[in-house]
Amino acid sequence: MDTTTVKAFGAESKTADLKEMNIERREVTANDVEIDILFCGVCHSDLHTARNDWGGSKYPAVPGHEIVGRITNVGAEVTNFKVGDLAAVGCMVDSCRECENCKQNLEQYCTQGMVGTYNGNDKHLGGHTFGGYSEKVVVDKNYVLRVPENLDLAAVAPLLCAGITTYSPLKHWNVNENSKVAVVGLGGLGHMAIKLAKGLGAHVSLFSRSPEKTQDALDLGADQVVISTNEEEMQKVQGKFDVIIDTVPYEHDLNPYVSTLNVSGTLVLLGFIGNLESIISTVPIVLGRRSIAGSLIGGIAETQEMLDFCGEKNIVSDIEMINMQNINEAYERMLKSDVKYRFVIDMKSLKN
Repeated sequence: MDTTTVKAFGAESKTADLKEMNIERREVTANDVEIDILFCGVCHSDLHTARNDWGGSKYPAVPGHEIVGRITNVGAEVTNFKVGDLAAVGCMVDSCRECENCKQNLEQYCTQGMVGTYNGNDKHLGGHTFGGYSEKVVVDKNYVLRVPENLDLAAVAPLLCAGITTYSPLKHWNVNENSKVAVVGLGGLGHMAIKLAKGLGAHVSLFSRSPEKTQDALDLGADQVVISTNEEEMQKVQGKFDVIIDTVPYEHDLNPYVSTLNVSGTLVLLGFIGNLESIISTVPIVLGRRSIAGSLIGGIAETQEMLDFCGEKNIVSDIEMINMQNINEAYERMLKSDVKYRFVIDMKSLKN
């Protein structure tokens, strides 16, 4: 298969800083869309992959799965996109398309394993896929998304991961204007959970250990902030919430939050991947028919639904723009939660 060489930023090993490199992209086939990347969001998963925190990283690793750009070429069979259209790519670029989950628009749960936008198995060129820290990307038309024209393009980028990761559980657990939702953690995911739950009409609370985040949460649309280390405040919200969206990316005690769920309420884990070492008490779960659940991004159709919803409600991420050359510094700041609330790379900095 013919390829084109493009500039990218990636890591050669788990201990190496990201640096400029050349990668190969396939030439457009009949069903492909080629996108000139304008903006790419920076996700914790990018850092975890670059540093092999989860194991299984393939090198060179070129992260980036919050991609927004403009279409520069389409294959002969592509009728749903044309050159010049705005387009986006999220966390996956393919799946088996034949399993029951794929048939139900749940490609993220593909039984064969979805193909990640980076670090996935490249079905076309062999080897592994490269993400959005690059000049352009070529993606199958069925995994490309439309971007509402009225939104700030740079601030749209994080919707492709942080947005859909929080929107999907809000929709699955039927959040609406009668719902009481709480969010744990105010970062890239948490700030989107507040905005989207509010957009769906819910009463929204933030659980935080940091009283200084109160005003930020209220500015984002939260109705109240509950300081989780304050026993009196926690007592006041016992049995209150229908859904808790937990975005904390490290191991933490879930027990204090479970008892704030109402009967049949659900705590949904989004941020922490791994074993919960602390024992979860089943008493409040059994006595209140409460659930602890998890959720992974969203399917292509649901991601498009989320983008359209954000277009209608004028919802985007709060971002800090950086140049591609500053990505290593951004990673260090992200580890310290020193960003409100998502870094986005201006990809024209790579083209200079």
